[in-house]
Amino acid sequence: MKDLMGKAIWDYYHQENPENLQTETSISELDELPVDYLFRDFEEMNKLEQKALKLAQGKTLDIGAGAGSHSLYLQNERSLDVTALDISPKSVEVCQLRGINKAVAENMLYFSGETFDTILLLMNGTGIFQSLTVIDMYLKKLHSLLNENGQILIDSTDILYMFDRDEDGGVYIPAEGYYGELDYIVHYKGESEDPIKWLYLDFNTLKNAAENNGFTIEKVLQEDDSYLAKLTKR
Repeated sequence: MKDLMGKAIWDYYHQENPENLQTETSISELDELPVDYLFRDFEEMNKLEQKALKLAQGKTLDIGAGAGSHSLYLQNERSLDVTALDISPKSVEVCQLRGINKAVAENMLYFSGETFDTILLLMNGTGIFQSLTVIDMYLKKLHSLLNENGQILIDSTDILYMFDRDEDGGVYIPAEGYYGELDYIVHYKGESEDPIKWLYLDFNTLKNAAENNGFTIEKVLQEDDSYLAKLTKR
């Protein structure tokens, strides 16, 4: 893995001529992702993120922590015991340099040894599930990391709006697979990563998957086509 996201985060933190990231998916064209967006503070976050950070309590695991902005807020402003977890080693190094006490470079599927009161998966947290074909594996893992009375706070977007419609309002979606399963590609400083699988979930599909894996789920907040959900053990 080239870890281009981590390189951009590292370059920005150390002021090593950072450039904006570029991202694209199998259904969207190249788009700019300003790297400073990954370092935003609470006031700059969207309402779903802010709500999740307010709801977090107890020992917290921040999955896909990136540059650590969510973890920093919870540690420094909410005085919570937070572990920032990310698959990107360079991102985790920056989390540590920014003052996060616990930061781990690991795939969540292989992370073990602790359980948590709150697990956060934000900035399209369902993306990490990759595909509906393997979502059960991820949800079972999350179930094992969660304390009995704990909560998972996760956001996503129903991307049905991105597909063309006919005159009667019908939507042209791919016949194969689920429409929220995308290939996601990151570009940085002339380098490109191999496509990764990235999953956007409508709420009802997430609800069905969660309930099939021992969770109760509720929608906490809706913002346009995006939502924040809370999962608890049934």
